[in-house]
Formats: sequence, structure tokens, C-alpha cells
Amino acid sequence: MPTTTGALQPSADAAEIPTSLASNSMTLPVDTAPVRSSSNIGTLSPVAFVINTDDTGVGTPADPDIAALDKGGKLADQLAELHAQAARDAAENARIDEIVAKGGLDGWIAEALRIMELPQSYAPGVKKIIMAESGGNPRAINNWDANAARGTPSEGLMQTIPSTFRKFVHPSVANRSITDPVANITAGVRYMIATYGVDTLTSGGRSNHLGQYIGY
Repeated sequence: MPTTTGALQPSADAAEIPTSLASNSMTLPVDTAPVRSSSNIGTLSPVAFVINTDDTGVGTPADPDIAALDKGGKLADQLAELHAQAARDAAENARIDEIVAKGGLDGWIAEALRIMELPQSYAPGVKKIIMAESGGNPRAINNWDANAARGTPSEGLMQTIPSTFRKFVHPSVANRSITDPVANITAGVRYMIATYGVDTLTSGGRSNHLGQYIGY
């Protein structure tokens, strides 16, 4: 086995190195494209795109496909919200149907509010007014006040006089009598909103400085 003395000799002459490097450069391609600035971001998959940064620093998709995906996502969100709202509306309508089907004071109030396209959240205030005016009796008649003395007594759940009933009853139930519970509620509620505002209705009627109910 041969031995060497001194420093080890290289396996190739120095003159051969450039040739070797040149040969290797053919198998290791170098990307000569200009380097993108830090404001440009890209990915290799699934779709290559560029995020353009405007003066505010907010990035926006430059690739039309990405922009379309963004719009598609927003549309999907909108459709999902529409479906959710439709489900909520259906559930609320079912709840009101159940209340109306049971009848009685709560059912009459729910039906009247639905006819007038008013929120069912007004129901507690309307019920408070009705209980103060008639005790919940749809055939109640006031025979002792000034209206009665003039021959036009207050009648029904909301204790409306005939002229007020005719003027304010909802058109869809205008053919019903003044003592019809639903028709009477629509007349009384519409009168109160027109005369005193909806806040008086939601608060359960008018009241004095002591918080005591005042008839309307």
C-alpha cells in the first residue's frame, strides 16, 4: 500500500475545477427572475396569486379567480344569514299561531298585532291597557262617564266610543262589530299610537306623576 508524505494531494487538478462547475450548472438551474419586493406575497399551490398593497396597507387579491372566491364566500355568508332569518321568522310565526289558536285575551292581542303588522313585543303593554280599561271583558260597556251621557258609551276591550272605532279600526276587520275583541284592539291601539305615540302603548298606557294609570 503506497504511503504519502506531507500534505494530501487533491483528487482533481485545479485546472479541472471550472469545467466540473460548468457541468454541474447545467443540472442546477438558477431562477434569474427579479426578486419580488416585500409587498408582494405568493404561494405555489393551489393557485399562484399576488397580494397588492395599496396606500392604506390593505392587501387585495390581484388574481381574478381569488377575487371571485372572495365574492363567493361573501355570497355564501349572505345566503346563510337569509336562511337563518327565514328559520327565525318561521319559528316566530308558529309561536304566534299557537297563541292565536288558544284564543282568549292573549290570542286576541296576538292576532290584532299581526293584522296591524306590529311587533309582538307590544303585547304586554296592550294587555296592561286592556286590563285597566275593561278587565279583559270584550263586552264591557261604560254607562257612567261623559261619553255615556252623550249616548255614545265606550265599549269593548279597549273601551272605544263608536266614532273612534269607525275611524281607527283596521280596514281588514272594519266589518266587525265594536265589541269584536280583535277589531276593538286594532281600533284602540291605532288611536293610541296616532294620539299619544307608540311609547305610550309600549309602556302600558298613560300615567300620572304617581305612576297611576290614566284612561285615554
